Amino acid sequence: MAQTRAAIRYAKAVLSLANEQNSASKLNDDMKSIVNAVAESKDLSDMLQSPVIHSKVKKATLLEVFPNMNKLSVKLIDLLVENKRIDIIDVVAQKINMLFDESQGTQIAKVTTAIPLTKELEAKVLTKVKELTGNDAEVQNTVDESILGGFILRVGDIQYNASIANKLDKLKREFTLN
Repeated sequence: MAQTRAAIRYAKAVLSLANEQNSASKLNDDMKSIVNAVAESKDLSDMLQSPVIHSKVKKATLLEVFPNMNKLSVKLIDLLVENKRIDIIDVVAQKINMLFDESQGTQIAKVTTAIPLTKELEAKVLTKVKELTGNDAEVQNTVDESILGGFILRVGDIQYNASIANKLDKLKREFTLN
């Protein structure tokens, strides 16, 4: 919880500065790269979380992995190293992405399906998101075979459950009540 609050403070401050310097889009792209790399690489994640590895080594590693980062992204890493908070870089990056998307009027639509989304299904999901929220969204698909079919859509605070498992569960409850 404290990490999240700190991450939000860093994210708001850096994004505000990026907006002043007209480099918010570049900062957002850098942060997406960091989020993806940390999510995909257990070694990178473990290295950032390790209390044994010195902050300067973590910084050097990040700069080596992401050599083309913009100046503001490098300054953020410097600030996190200086404040001994480099271990929350991925959380800060996620918050920057979230805040940037909000400022652009887009949002993340998390869609859980039994099979990977096809282009047609993705278009239908985006239509439903527009209907529910009035905003455009970027789709993130998670496959969970336990829902049997249909989809579960989460956008911000809104959840729309159109899964077969949910419908079967509702039927089961109806029969047990009668």
